[in-house]
Amino acid sequence: YGHSNQLRQARAMGDYLIVGVHTDEEIAKHKGPPVFTQEERYKMVQAIKWVDEIAPGAPYVTTLETLDKYNCDFCVHGDDITLTIDGKDTYEEVKTAGRYRECKRTQGVSTTDLVGRMLLMTKAHHSNIDEDLDYRKHTDNFGKGPKGHSPWTGVSQFLQTSQKIIQFASGKEPQPGDTIIYVAGAFDLFHIGHVDFLEKVHQLAEKPYIIAGLHFDQEVNHYKGKNYPIMNIHERTLSVLACRYVSEVVIGAPYAVTADLLDHFRVTLVCHGMTEVVPDKDGSDPYEEPKRRGIFQLVDSGSNLTTDLIVQRIIKNRLEFEARNQKKEAKELAVLEAMKRLEDKKH
Repeated sequence: YGHSNQLRQARAMGDYLIVGVHTDEEIAKHKGPPVFTQEERYKMVQAIKWVDEIAPGAPYVTTLETLDKYNCDFCVHGDDITLTIDGKDTYEEVKTAGRYRECKRTQGVSTTDLVGRMLLMTKAHHSNIDEDLDYRKHTDNFGKGPKGHSPWTGVSQFLQTSQKIIQFASGKEPQPGDTIIYVAGAFDLFHIGHVDFLEKVHQLAEKPYIIAGLHFDQEVNHYKGKNYPIMNIHERTLSVLACRYVSEVVIGAPYAVTADLLDHFRVTLVCHGMTEVVPDKDGSDPYEEPKRRGIFQLVDSGSNLTTDLIVQRIIKNRLEFEARNQKKEAKELAVLEAMKRLEDKKH
């Protein structure tokens, strides 16, 4: 949702927004291995409602040639400096030419921050337990918050405001003739699996109005376990609202899809993906009422990506990164020792 907020701000500066997305190779070279493949990232970015077009395989260094190729007046980036592997500002050329604009970074979130939460596979970040052993073990490895402590345990530093929700919300009421479709879930670490599902749901009607019901953190933790959700309810709300297929979000939707909820929103169809439906606390089927009304439909997104799989990719990347670093450190140490021995011989 930090990326989405940057794109929202960029779109407000002009009339048409083209988003350049780097290849896996470019990212691996300058930043490290990406979590999502380039194809997944192209689709994810295209699904953000402020994006008019994407430029696949955009170079890591933005040049005037690239801007001219896509007929762009200027480019926009966050107020954090990005450097190439050689330490050069990737926007130097366009800044000099006066074709650069800046937008504000979203406070309280970063990719590093979310990675840290994923690596801490305990329930600690749903409470204020700061002295968790895993937390202490990892505290020096990841991005630290402005106060010098790791931002991914205890309560998230992201502070939700009504203004932020208004900025992200479509503000559109359902119109006569719209098919009101209700979907519910955690929508944690909003990813390509969610996008594929919502796109398929969107295709079910000529004039779809999709309402996404988001469960509270404790509810998600009850049926998913471990340290899920990785993102709190406020973060998940913005992530889902940024998707072009979603018209409205119910914050803290009940786990069971009740008659009251269906009547209140005048729901004509309720959809669920192919993932397992955990029974409600009393053992009942949370979709009992829509099934009774004959308005329930299973939708196959065609994607097998889950939040769990993303966490596994992150951990794999992290372990490979640490192994590489250890090898590099051992090599550097061996070189230093050899140099020291040579010095000793001279003396």
